[in-house]
Amino acid sequence: MRSGIVVVTTEWIAGYEVETIMGAVVGVSPHSISPYLEGMRSLADGQGVSNTERMDLMRRCREEAIEMMAYNARKIGANAVIAMRMDHRLVTEVWNEICAYGTAVRAVPAVPAPASRRKRVSSVETMRL
Repeated sequence: MRSGIVVVTTEWIAGYEVETIMGAVVGVSPHSISPYLEGMRSLADGQGVSNTERMDLMRRCREEAIEMMAYNARKIGANAVIAMRMDHRLVTEVWNEICAYGTAVRAVPAVPAPASRRKRVSSVETMRL
């Protein structure tokens, strides 16, 4: 949960119903394409294998974009974002944009049907499904 917002990549949230669709929300995290400008000391360890520092930078960039998306969802009154996706693109020769986007919604706990209204399904009916 980010900024008090539930963020999921699915189109639903288990145990909840979408009460209101608030609209599309976007979070952008601009970064230099130069890892050195981003504060990294090196691109790889002595054996040419990706190091933890580079992986941490990529994770942080994505988390910033998701956090901004969640913040924008909260600003319009949503309590969740469904169908979240990520994208990136070069903006200039120097800048890269990491983008998180999804649908801001107001979700409420699902109310189970009363036991008297639940339909019993026989094994024969199940086989027909």
